[in-house]
Amino acid sequence: MYSSERNVQMLLALLKAHKIKKMVLSPGSANASFVASAQYDGEFELYSSVDERSAAYIACGLAEESQEPVVICCTGATASRNYMPGLTEAYYRKLPIVAVTATRPIAWLGQNRDQLIDRTVIPNDIAVKSVHLPVILNEQEEWECNLKINDALMELYRNGRGPVHINLTTSYSLDFSVSKLPQERVIQRINFGRELPKLSNGNIAIFVGAHSAWSEKLKVAVESFCEQYNAFVFYDQTSNYTGKYGIPCGLFDIGGFPNLKIDLLIHLGNISASWPSSAREIWRVNSDGEIRDTYQHLTKVFEMQEEDFFMAYCDYYQIGQTTQYEKWHAVYNLRIEAMQNYDNDMAFSSLWIAQNMHKNMPKNSIIHFGILNSLRCWNCFEIDHSIRGYSNTGGFGIDGGVSSLIGASFVDFDKIYYGIFGDLAFFYDMNSLGNKHIASNVRILVVNNGLGGEFKNSLGNVQKAGLGDLANEYISAYGHYGEKSPELLKHYAQDLGFQYLSATDKKSFFVAMKEFTATEHKEKPMFFEVFIDEQEDVSALDLIQSLADFSESEQNVIKKTKKIAKNILGRKGVKISQKIMRKND
Repeated sequence: MYSSERNVQMLLALLKAHKIKKMVLSPGSANASFVASAQYDGEFELYSSVDERSAAYIACGLAEESQEPVVICCTGATASRNYMPGLTEAYYRKLPIVAVTATRPIAWLGQNRDQLIDRTVIPNDIAVKSVHLPVILNEQEEWECNLKINDALMELYRNGRGPVHINLTTSYSLDFSVSKLPQERVIQRINFGRELPKLSNGNIAIFVGAHSAWSEKLKVAVESFCEQYNAFVFYDQTSNYTGKYGIPCGLFDIGGFPNLKIDLLIHLGNISASWPSSAREIWRVNSDGEIRDTYQHLTKVFEMQEEDFFMAYCDYYQIGQTTQYEKWHAVYNLRIEAMQNYDNDMAFSSLWIAQNMHKNMPKNSIIHFGILNSLRCWNCFEIDHSIRGYSNTGGFGIDGGVSSLIGASFVDFDKIYYGIFGDLAFFYDMNSLGNKHIASNVRILVVNNGLGGEFKNSLGNVQKAGLGDLANEYISAYGHYGEKSPELLKHYAQDLGFQYLSATDKKSFFVAMKEFTATEHKEKPMFFEVFIDEQEDVSALDLIQSLADFSESEQNVIKKTKKIAKNILGRKGVKISQKIMRKND
């Protein structure tokens, strides 16, 4: 029957799913699990060739004449070297050949193990894609193999066709007891002009990560799509989505999803700080056509312009419902209302600052957010649609945020360019403040809690691992950069020609914020430093998590809030939970 090796089963199942049936097989032991399983299956068209050089050329002739892909498979010693002339022929003639080379675990390379050839680097002109499949021992490796096989097989017909290489690790299993191939996830690539698949009958949402400014054509197409298919748009501050069916995703990232389900998520844009992971199926739409299986439920990649995708699905004379948007937006509004009700109880924190500043930002301004807590907190709120937002999510490091802000500010001196950063991200890039081209249209907010807040909040892995204050010594950067000195950045900013503002509590914050968010242009660029306590910064996120679950009964929400307050927020949290209970009464 089939081999018990999961990567072998998966490869055969996906070859069948991608309608690849022809194989030219060469003898060997490392590839025996694959060959014997293909032989048992009975649906493959099999041919034998002892000489691998000849096998590759046989596959070229077979692929050209049949106009179908052909698999070649060999063992793990020098056999694969003999594929190179035939694969070179296939590369330049753009023939769809799948070269499956069996291998022992590549960790053994260089350890004097027999029949082990290094294929981690191959010549540029023998395959358009090369992937390595490990032995599958866990869910992560299962996802990895599924993704790589789908990716390789889809490349056979992309950009004019060509050969691909799959390096298949074997464990030399003696177990051939599997009677049926498993059902595997199939990823398809759909190009513009092809017949489009039918949309799901379930709940549909669109998620937008980092995205350049939207054209009016794309915005109208997405709005029409939402109206016709009862869909809505999840977005973060870097998405630049300004349509009428958008819901900020930040509160759902912090507080989790309610008992609302997404059956199909349409993924636009690039790397995001958000994680909409509850969708059953994901379609990716991008003109690059690349597989981006960010949330590990990808089934289709649409290689086309975004507006072409939505326009193809829309009938502009048809009007549908928007009940899904209304349902999700109602949950969002409940969470916002809860935050506003407990605004006085919420600690002076990054989240509180975002909650109280976002509505005051001048229209048509530009905001650059630091990675990660600054962006996370501001993702909770809906800012004016005239404002565009950006963050260095490409590399997703804390460096370069201030420099990117300054570079952007050179483009339009009539606009105000804001930067929202934590102290660690700012200090990492503070030398850019000395740039002589900085003009009065730059305004920078630094929330200074004396360390990297990401390593001290309950959302991060460091605190989930229970390290607590042990993280201060070498992980959270505690104690660097003046230890929240009230003079360090003040003198630095002033000496470089900035107007300096500061706040140490809510009252002083409101006074300085009025100046910082003034709509009129000032004579100097601005620097606004806000000093907060790290524990209070953490407590605000914990409080929002405790208020977030509106899918539970009111009584359960009260109990949950009280429990979290006792466990995490200490004495201050208990007082907050008591106020919550009184307000719920």
